[in-house]
Amino acid sequence: MNIENINNLLELFFNQYEAQEKKNIFLASLRDSENKYSWEDVYQNIIKLSQEIKKNSSKGDRCLIISENRPEWMITDLSIMLSGCVTVPAYTTYSERDYDYIINDCEPSIIFISDNSQYIKIKKIISEKKFIKKIIYFDEIKELNSELFLDIRKIFKKEKQQAVNFSELKIFRKDLSCIIYTSGTQGNPKGVMLSHGGILKNCEGAYDLLKPIISKNPNFLTWLPLSHSYEHTVQFVQIAVGAKVYYAESIEKLIKNMSSCKPEIMTAVPRFYQNLYQKINSSFSKTTGLKSILIKNTINLGKKKILKNKLSFFERIKNFICEKLVRKKIKAQFGGKLKAFVSGGGALDKEVGSFLNSIGLPTLQGYGLTETSPVVSCNPIDDIRIETVGPPFKGNIVKIAEDGEILVKGENVMLGYWNNEQETSKVLKDGWLYTGDIGEFSNGFLKITDRKKDIIITPGGENISPVKIENELVKLEFIEQALVYGDNKPYLVSLIVLSNDQKKYENKKISEKIEEINKNLSKIEKIKKFIVISEQFTIENGLMTPTLKLKRYKIIKKYMKEIEKLY
Repeated sequence: MNIENINNLLELFFNQYEAQEKKNIFLASLRDSENKYSWEDVYQNIIKLSQEIKKNSSKGDRCLIISENRPEWMITDLSIMLSGCVTVPAYTTYSERDYDYIINDCEPSIIFISDNSQYIKIKKIISEKKFIKKIIYFDEIKELNSELFLDIRKIFKKEKQQAVNFSELKIFRKDLSCIIYTSGTQGNPKGVMLSHGGILKNCEGAYDLLKPIISKNPNFLTWLPLSHSYEHTVQFVQIAVGAKVYYAESIEKLIKNMSSCKPEIMTAVPRFYQNLYQKINSSFSKTTGLKSILIKNTINLGKKKILKNKLSFFERIKNFICEKLVRKKIKAQFGGKLKAFVSGGGALDKEVGSFLNSIGLPTLQGYGLTETSPVVSCNPIDDIRIETVGPPFKGNIVKIAEDGEILVKGENVMLGYWNNEQETSKVLKDGWLYTGDIGEFSNGFLKITDRKKDIIITPGGENISPVKIENELVKLEFIEQALVYGDNKPYLVSLIVLSNDQKKYENKKISEKIEEINKNLSKIEKIKKFIVISEQFTIENGLMTPTLKLKRYKIIKKYMKEIEKLY
């Protein structure tokens, strides 16, 4: 598919629809086996829904989607575009304050909600908003007492509509496609305006990346929230490769879902891979005898191959045995057809990436931001360099500023922040996006070395990356989460959350393990003291973003009294 010549995301869908067997299933829910749609269903429902949207909106109006991942999400997104409106995705985990801010900021004409539980969250907020013309819901809602509400299932049941050629639409690459609000580790969310061309440019890069490894009509499993720019763009990559898309039941049932739908590609954030590493590593540590020897050989030989070290004749024989007896069994637990995991949304720890790749789970680390639609670069399957985030996608111009900051220019860069010229001018200068990340190039591959905002500055003026130390701490099987603190303090301290099955771990043992980590850290990076926190950092308690990043300022604010006692 020549994505470079496509004008908009609807045309991308239409071209693929024309090439597909119309009765083949395109979208399927694993939560509800009856909830599935063929390519023809999707095409018809996009037309039907867009006609309803047009009745209640004007061109350029915003339409808010508050829903968990499900087939109706993609259909709604494309219908909004076909109607001439702009999609605004929102996390189902937002607080009432966040919903209030976003609804007032983008003033949606129509709100799409999945069910009653989501409606309850915004019920008070929308009661006095005159700009809201219609609320369209996917599943039953209680207490309906006005013509404001409409059931999407009734729209889908309407008679077949006259065909529309999406290739003839007057929607261009520079036109606004969606406004994605950053989850934000602090402050109000900012509405990132992404163009059709920006997302298409990402699709082009992803298509080139995946083309050598996936089959025709590959299976994709999606679970990362579609309100996140990463997964939002992935759905258009799924269209570009003619995938069959499965929507996962939940993060808890992810491995079970992988086993049943046998995906070839799955995208996730580093936290998922960190948990996977802990579980598999913990299982490995319990093995004995020949099995233990096999596993050690699998990891060591796998790491050698990643580093492109030549294997001896006997090592090749051993690696062949490991492939058949270990890696094949591991792959089978994930459906048996997995070609690659793709990691984005944050930095993947080097040890985690190296481990997963060595045991037969190819894990490609990429880099991006919501503001870049979102992918900037990614490791290719035939040249995985663990310490890097790969070469930039074609068309993404990347350079390193004098202070080390990564700057990006190209069609993939956002149009700006919605209703926020002041914040836009801070990060967009002369066409360059100032990412806030520090990096360097190594033989054409981009390497992230630090984050401008996530640094600890010691009284002596040294800069320390807390994420680097936190990654070491959470590798310990008994530590679920960790936050390192010490800005302008004489030494570093840590807040630690223990794993559920390790709640009785003694402080003395924790201290011993932390001391082992300290041996590999510089003097200023060493953890001197720690406290164990009984409460997990979660999305629900507001201490973690929907993409599973720690909200540092909130955690520090909440536990400041306890932290101060460590000094």
